Amino acid sequence: MTALLDFVAEAPLVDHHCHGVVTHDPGREEFERMLTEADVVSPLGVSLFDSLIGLAVRARCAPVLDLPKHAPAQDYLGRRAELGAGEVNRRFLRATGTTDFLLDGGFLPGSLTTTAEFTDLAQARAHDIVRLEQVAEDVVRAGTSAAGFAAAFDAELTRRAAGAVGVKSIAAYRVGLELSGARPAPAEVAAAAGRWFAGIEAGAPVRLADEVLHRHLIWAGVERGLPVQFHVGYGDSNVDLHRCDPLLLTGLLRATRGSGVPILLLHNYPFHRNAAYLAQVFEHVFADVGLCTHNAGFRASALLAELLELIPFGKLLFSTDAFGLAELYHLGSTLFRQGLSDFLRTALAAGELSEVDARRLVRLAGHENAARIYRLESR
Repeated sequence: MTALLDFVAEAPLVDHHCHGVVTHDPGREEFERMLTEADVVSPLGVSLFDSLIGLAVRARCAPVLDLPKHAPAQDYLGRRAELGAGEVNRRFLRATGTTDFLLDGGFLPGSLTTTAEFTDLAQARAHDIVRLEQVAEDVVRAGTSAAGFAAAFDAELTRRAAGAVGVKSIAAYRVGLELSGARPAPAEVAAAAGRWFAGIEAGAPVRLADEVLHRHLIWAGVERGLPVQFHVGYGDSNVDLHRCDPLLLTGLLRATRGSGVPILLLHNYPFHRNAAYLAQVFEHVFADVGLCTHNAGFRASALLAELLELIPFGKLLFSTDAFGLAELYHLGSTLFRQGLSDFLRTALAAGELSEVDARRLVRLAGHENAARIYRLESR
C-alpha cells in the first residue's frame, strides 16, 4: 500500500449514494452478513473475514477502534461491542472526510438511522434520495385504483421529492435494465397498473415488477428535473446480473438525453467499463464504482483505474453504497482515496499529467461533480 498523495488524503468528499447505519451492536453473524450483498453467511464453515473485504476491515478499520492493524476478527468484534454502536458510528463516519451524504432511505427504512439521525452522527450534511418504487408501492398500500394510480403516484412523488436532491430506480432488481425509451401513454400505465393490482388481489406481494410502470416512474422523475440514479450491476441474489448491464439502457439514454436531467449509473461492477463508455458518449450520464470499492479491498485501485480508462473526469463520482455498518463508509472512502492516489501517482511518474491537473481531477471526482449535478451549493 503506497502512501496517499497529500491532496488526495485531504480532499473533501460527497458520497452521492449511501444508506443509513444500524444503531445496535450486531453479533458476528449479522456483522458478516452486512459485509457483503449475500443474503446469509454460508453455513459451510466459511467466514466473510476470509475475503478481501474481511481483510480490509482488519487492516483499515481496526486502527480507528484503537486496535493494531490485522487484529483477529474476534478481537475486532469484541472491541466494537465494548465501544458501543453510537461511538463506532461516530468514529467511522467522521473519519471519512465527507461533507455531504446522499441517503437512499428506501431499503429497510425501519432498521436504519433517519436522515436527521445520520446528520447528527456524521456531523455533516445529509440529503434524501427518493426511491421511486417505494413511493409507488406505498401508494398502492394506501389504496387507489388502476385508473387512479398515475395521479396518486404523481401527487405522492411531488410531496416526497420536495426536499430531495434526486430519485432512484431499482428496475434492475425487478425487470432488468432493457427498458424502452418511450414514455408510456396514460392508457398503457392504467393497463399495467391493472395487471399489477390483479396480481395483488390474487395473493402476490405489493412488489412492483412491470417494465411499463418502471418506465413511468423513471419519466416522472425526469419530468421533475431531478437527477435519476439507476442501480446497475452487482447486487444481492435477487438480481439477475446478466440483465443489469448498463448497455441495456442505451435506448432510454437516447430518449432522455435532451431532457437536461443527469443519469447516474451506480456500482456498475462487473460492467464498469461499459458504464465508462456510456458516460463518455452520452453527455448526461455519470458513473461510479461504489459498493465495489469496499468489497474489492486492496484491489479497488484496479477497478477505479479501469473506470478511468474512458470516463471523462467531469463524469466520475464517489459513492460508498454503505449500508448498516459504519465500517463500509470508512472503507469506501479510504479505498477510493487509495485508488485515486495510486492512479495519479502512476500518471505523474510517467509525466502524463501535471500536479495542477491531478489536483483538479481530485476536486472534480471527490466533490465538485456531485455538488454541480445535485445542486448542493444552493442548499
